[in-house]
Amino acid sequence: MSKKKNQRKAEPKISVKKLPEKRSYFNSKTIAVVLCIFILLFIIYSIMPQGSDQWSVGKDGVLSYPENRGKVDVNVLKTESGGNYTLENISFASKDYTVEGLLRIPSSDKKVPALVILPGATVPKEGTQALAEIFSSLGYASLGIEQRNRGGVNSNYDYNLFKEGKEPVEHKMVFDALRAVDVLKQDPRIDPKRIAIVGESNGGRFAIIATAIDPDIKGVIGISTSGYDTESEIAGIQDETLIRFYRSIDPDTYLGLIPPRKLVMMHSVNDSIIPIDIAVRTFKKANEPKQFYSVTTGSHGFSSGMRIPLENELRQMLQ
Repeated sequence: MSKKKNQRKAEPKISVKKLPEKRSYFNSKTIAVVLCIFILLFIIYSIMPQGSDQWSVGKDGVLSYPENRGKVDVNVLKTESGGNYTLENISFASKDYTVEGLLRIPSSDKKVPALVILPGATVPKEGTQALAEIFSSLGYASLGIEQRNRGGVNSNYDYNLFKEGKEPVEHKMVFDALRAVDVLKQDPRIDPKRIAIVGESNGGRFAIIATAIDPDIKGVIGISTSGYDTESEIAGIQDETLIRFYRSIDPDTYLGLIPPRKLVMMHSVNDSIIPIDIAVRTFKKANEPKQFYSVTTGSHGFSSGMRIPLENELRQMLQ
């Protein structure tokens, strides 16, 4: 065999190019900075109060507050023990006001339903206890609060605040009712899913508005109360700001936001402060479910003829 045949062909040289090293965009310095930012944001979030008390009024005049209003700091000022209940005199902050209230908890080995009680104008928190005793006998807790200005309102003063973009007192009174609901929700003795509001006279107006704003409230009972029939009063008024304000404080504006929760109204035919026909006018504007009770006992406010229907409605509302 010849040498030529034994010679192997020279293998071709392969040129290998060295690829550039991949740069890491996440070097230790970058990771440290990102980690520091994350920790800082976590600390800020932790120390910031959760929830909000911001308010707004839409073009339709509907007042709104956030559903998540955050935790309430409650101070227990005094505690009394009855035979089958505990009565606590408490206070809690609501915007620029310290709300005082009487929290009555019936003795029970399980969580109980509860009601916020809003008294009428000039009535102190102690004036809520006749209703509170009835509720306690049914196994319901209650929180009767001392309303700002004892429930009195000054719409002209409030309108001037509203024009300036400031929060009217009547809106703050609605927020006070919502904060009272929050107090009940966070109490470990109370079932947070079974809370309703009862309001008398002017307190009934705030009760209706608060129930419309917070969908967690199970229902509302208005005693000797009514709306203002704003839509009939604003004919010819050109000031849109004034119209929005009047609507924002009128329970009639909020009636459509209550269902599927129930609106219950109770009124005496002898009421000379809010005549029954005005209450009926408000009731007719509401959608189902709703119920109106006309009684012949008493005059303005809760009376004996309302007790049985009140008990029956609460059993259904808080079941």
